[in-house]
Amino acid sequence: MIYLDNAATTFPKPEIVYKTMDAFYRTFGANPGRSGHKMAVAAEKEIEDTRSIISKLFSIKDARRFIFTFNATDAINMGIKGLLKNGDHAITTYLEHNAVSRALNGIERRNIITVTKVKNSPEGIVAPDDVKRAIIPNRTRLIVMTHAPNVLGTIQPILEIGRIARENNIIFMVDAAQTAGVCEIDVSKLFIDMLAFTGHKGPLGPTGTGGLYVGERVNLTPWREGGTGFEPASLSQPEELPFKLESGTPNTVGIAGLRAGIEYVLSKGVHAIRKHEQKLTDKLIKALKDDQRFILYGTTDIAKKVGILSMNIKGYKPSEVGAILDQSFEIAVRPGLHCAPFAHQVMGTFPDGTVRISPGYFNTEEDINKLITALNKIADEKI
Repeated sequence: MIYLDNAATTFPKPEIVYKTMDAFYRTFGANPGRSGHKMAVAAEKEIEDTRSIISKLFSIKDARRFIFTFNATDAINMGIKGLLKNGDHAITTYLEHNAVSRALNGIERRNIITVTKVKNSPEGIVAPDDVKRAIIPNRTRLIVMTHAPNVLGTIQPILEIGRIARENNIIFMVDAAQTAGVCEIDVSKLFIDMLAFTGHKGPLGPTGTGGLYVGERVNLTPWREGGTGFEPASLSQPEELPFKLESGTPNTVGIAGLRAGIEYVLSKGVHAIRKHEQKLTDKLIKALKDDQRFILYGTTDIAKKVGILSMNIKGYKPSEVGAILDQSFEIAVRPGLHCAPFAHQVMGTFPDGTVRISPGYFNTEEDINKLITALNKIADEKI
C-alpha cells in the first residue's frame, strides 16, 4: 500500500516510536504522580521530559504552561470553552476543521457568544485586514484559526493576525494540527496565546496524544475536573498549571511515543521534513495543473503550502476516485469533506468534497510517480 493520507495521521511512524512505546509499557506502565514507588516516579519523569521537549519544539519559555490533551480537538475545546464567557464575540474563518467550528457553534447556539467567520481568497488565504475589520471593540475576546487548513494546506499569515490580536488585547488561538512538526513555530514571536496540536500527525507520535499551550495572558476555566495528584485533599481544582487543566490518568505510553516522535523530528529538522513533503506535493502539482481533466483547489505555489493537495477528476465523484485508487492501485488517499464543510462550501465542492492527497516524510518520488500514473489511467476512462 502507498499511503498518502498523512494529513489524517502520519504512517508509518519512526521505528523508535514503536520501540519506545513497547519498552515503556513493559517496564514503566504505572500511574504517574499518584504514588512514590519507582515505577510511578519513572512514569512521571517521562511526562515531564516530554513536556520539556514539546516546549523546545514550540519555543515555549515556561514548560508548565503546556497542557497534555488527547488530540487537537480536545485541546481546542479546552481553550475555546475555557475562555469564552457570556457576551463575548469570537472571530474565526471558513477554513476551519469542525473541531473549531462545532466548538464555537455549540456555545453560540446557547446564546452565550456571537461568532464572525472571515472568508478566504480563492487561493485559500485569509487576509489580515479582513480579520481586523471583523473586530467588535470591547466585545471580541478571541480570534481562533488554523495555521494551515486540512483541506488546502495553505499557510496562513498568523504573524500578522497575531499582531492585530495583541494590539487589540484579543486572545489569539492557533490550530496547528497540520503544521506542528512541519513548520517552525515560535509562540512568542507569532503572538500566539493558545496553540493546539495533535501528536499523531507531524510530530510522528501515536494517536491519543496532543496538547495546548496556554500563554500568560490566558486564564482558562477547567472543562474537566478530577484527580491531578496535586492538592488531593481539596474539593477545588488546583489553580496551578499544568495541574489545573490535566485531570485524570494521562495516556502515559502515548506520551512516551510522542517524545520519541518529536525527538526524531528534531533530529531530522523541521525545515528538512517540510521541504521533503513540499517537493513531493510540487511534483504532483506540476504533473496535473495544466491537464484539463483535473481540477486543483487553492494555491499551486508550493512555497505557500504544506504537503496537502485537494483535487478532483472531471466526471468522477471524489469517493469514486478514492475507492478506485484503494482497490485497483493500492494507494490510500482521503476523499470527502475532511470535517471542514464550510471550506468546501466556499470552494464550491460541497457536498461531495475533494480527493485530498497528503505525502509524508516517509513517502518517495516513486510513490508520487505511481500515483500520477494511476490518476492518468482513471482520467483516461472518461475520455
